This record gives sequence, structure tokens and C-alpha cells, in this order.
Amino acid sequence: MLHRIDLRGLEGPLDALLPRPDLDSQVPTSAVREIISQVRQGGDAAIRKLTTKFDQVDVGAPRVSDIELEKAWKSLEPELAAALELAYSRILHFHEQEAGAAHQVTQAEIKVTSLSQAVERAGLYVPGGLAVYPSTVLMTALPAKAAGVEELLLCTPPNPSGEIDQIVLAAAYLCGVGEVYKIGGVQAIAAMAYGSETISPVDVIAGPGNIWVATAKQEVAGTVGIAAAFAGPSEIVVVGDQSCPSTSAAIDLILQAEHGPGGRAWLVTWNQAYAEEVEAAIELILESSPRRSETLETLVEDGYVCLVDTPQQAIEVVNKIAPEHLQLMCEGANALVGEVRNAGAVFLGNWGPASIGDYLAGPSHVLPTAGTARFSGALTVDDFQKRMHIVEVSKSGFDAVADAVGVLARAEGLWAHAASVTERQRWIEEGLQP
Repeated sequence: MLHRIDLRGLEGPLDALLPRPDLDSQVPTSAVREIISQVRQGGDAAIRKLTTKFDQVDVGAPRVSDIELEKAWKSLEPELAAALELAYSRILHFHEQEAGAAHQVTQAEIKVTSLSQAVERAGLYVPGGLAVYPSTVLMTALPAKAAGVEELLLCTPPNPSGEIDQIVLAAAYLCGVGEVYKIGGVQAIAAMAYGSETISPVDVIAGPGNIWVATAKQEVAGTVGIAAAFAGPSEIVVVGDQSCPSTSAAIDLILQAEHGPGGRAWLVTWNQAYAEEVEAAIELILESSPRRSETLETLVEDGYVCLVDTPQQAIEVVNKIAPEHLQLMCEGANALVGEVRNAGAVFLGNWGPASIGDYLAGPSHVLPTAGTARFSGALTVDDFQKRMHIVEVSKSGFDAVADAVGVLARAEGLWAHAASVTERQRWIEEGLQP
């Protein structure tokens, strides 16, 4: 079932030996641009037409009323409501602790205050279709809430009945999302970026999605801020050995693969017998999985067993793959984690399946995929804020730097830049007090 890559005994760079996602061949750029253009030109009518085309339902007016949101929350079973509230409190607490405080730096009486300013309006995208994701509502809304964003808008695809599942609406109500729309796919990203007759555009868009959604976010970047990197189909790498039960490694590979096509699942190990045990366990577990077909498609297309010589070589492979999720379930995991450079989130030890991170460990489960963990990380409060600097210069501070400013400005050929300091030096020479 899984593709086998044997790196044992090999030396030198690994890049050419490891398969990488070929985004250029997968990205439907032209089609995405056409849909975005239709929404920009056609507004609400185009959004409705595209929703009917792609979701096979006519939702009419796509906005969900406040009454429906409250009703969805009140209709939840107590056990489910309690689980959502526990996740809510843990996720919000984590992101509130990460929120950056203002700080000041003073050098030669020039005081610079750095302030984190929240964007005014954030758009959240929550996938639908193959599964229901109230967890993604929490994982996108709560970092924004902790950042201080005042207005939250959420878009998610309608189900076959033309509605949004009640648990998703309930999660939106719990998080205080002010606007919820039954819009999915590229048209949702375009609506959030450019607005329509009834939807006001946002400042930042956050949330995962398929290759179409991820491409659409790249296309509108610059018009709006795009949080995190390429939050596409789910990925996992398990680094394991016989210190971890093979059934645990198998189910943890399956838990990400069950999201469906487009994702990747890797087992990296230096023990061939263990690799074979894990593969056998995967086949056995899949027999009872209600999502067997979606999981199989992922594993058959992009499932790998990678055999290496040493744990250190395993981490070298990890850093080349730069996975969304990494689980270190092997002897010496605590020592190995210090060598990890590229991963969206790392789960350390046998007691930490990525599912705990997906729901309530605290950090957002919106993570970089397709190798973008090389330069990007998880969704955080920083994605919903921007830094503003307040520069306060005293006369003595001016005296300390004025000559250097003039030298640098003249070196760049910028006359007015230099004149802005010589003008003030003239005040001093003439005894003027501005």
C-alpha cells in the first residue's frame, strides 16, 4: 500500500531521493482566476450562481441569521457543548498568552514604542464537504479574538441540504463570530477579499482548504493579508521505532490521511521489521474505518515508508519534507526534537497523537503544508495584527544622530532627506525654539 523509499547506506544530499508535491502541476491557477473575476464583476449574483454550480444547491440568501446561530448552540447535547467549551478555553488561553505586549526601546533619547494593532475585520474559511470541522472555527476565530479583532466573518460550504451543520454554527456562536455565510471554495475567498453588495471585504483571511482554496488565497494576497503559508491538504510524518506500539503509529498515520485526497503520510524508521508491522496494522485498522475510501486514496497516492540508517538521518529526512505534523515516537525523542528545523507542529512521545493538537492542545491546527514549513509556521495572533512604531525624538536625541542622517541621505542622493536635518540644525544655530 505505502510506497517504499530505502535510504540505507546512501550518502550525500537527499533532495533528489525524496518525492515532493508538484504544486505547479496541481494548481488550477487559470480556473481560480476566472472564478475570482466572476465574483468581482458579478457580486452576490455570481456568488449564488457559483455556489449552485459547485455545491449543487441554491442557498438563496447565504447569510445565517443570529437566531439560527444561537439556536444551534442551544440544541447541542451537553457532552458536546462541554467539549467545545473546554477546547475554547484552552485555545483562547494559549493565544492570549502569545499576544505581544507593547514595548519601548530608548537610545540616546530617541524613544521608539512598538504597538501591536489588530486588524479591524478578519475572514475565516472553514472547509466542508468530506467532514464537519467545528474545531477549525475555534482554531481560526480564537487567535483572531485574542489578537483583538473586532469583526469576524466566517465562510463555509453548504451541505447537500443547502445548510451548514449545526455544530459548526454552534462553534461560531460560541466564538462570537458576527457573520456566517453559506459560501465555500474560491468564491468564498473572493467574496471575503473583494466584497459584494451584501458582504464587506476583510483585512485578513485565515483558514485551511483544498488546492483551489489555497490557490485562491495566494491570488488575492496583497489585496488582503493571508495568514500562515500554504494551508492545504493535511500531512503527517511519524518517526518511530519499536518503543512505540505499531498500532499507535498506524492509527496516527491514518488520522491525518482520513482527511482525504491531496495529503501525505510518511513513516520514517531505521527498523525494517517495525515498518512491516506498521504497514500490516494499517491494513487491519482500515478494514473497520468508516472513512476507508478517503484514507486509502491518500495512502495509495502519497503514503510512504522511508527506511534510514539512524535517527539523525530520520530527522534529516524530516527537515527536507518540512511536514505539517511531525510525531516523534521513538527512543531519544527529546534529544532529537532539538534537531528539527522544519515542521508546522511537533508532537513528542507516545502519548501525544496529532489529534490532541487538532482539537485542544492550545495552538492553532491551521499549519503550513506542501513544504512551506521551511519558511512559515502555525496560525497565531501575529497573523491578525500588524506592528506600528511610535518614534519620539528629543533635541538631544536629534543632536546625537542628525549628522549621520545627513551623511546617509546625501550618499543616497536624497536632497530633502538631508535638508530635513540641516533645517533643524539651523534652528539651533539661530537660537530658535520650534
